[in-house]
Amino acid sequence: MEFFDSLSNTTQIFVVFIGLAILFILVFFNNKKNKDKLYHRKRRNFKDNYNAKKKTKE
Repeated sequence: MEFFDSLSNTTQIFVVFIGLAILFILVFFNNKKNKDKLYHRKRRNFKDNYNAKKKTKE
């Protein structure tokens, strides 16, 4: 941490904000990927399940 301590206070704050922004973006895209993956499962897709049940009733 000697490198970080040698930076000025303004630069330290800037580096912290950049780090937090990168972490936020990583979490956001990971959450989006997980939602997309879970949505396309067979038991979670309402439209496909509805159409399949409708065909079996006919």
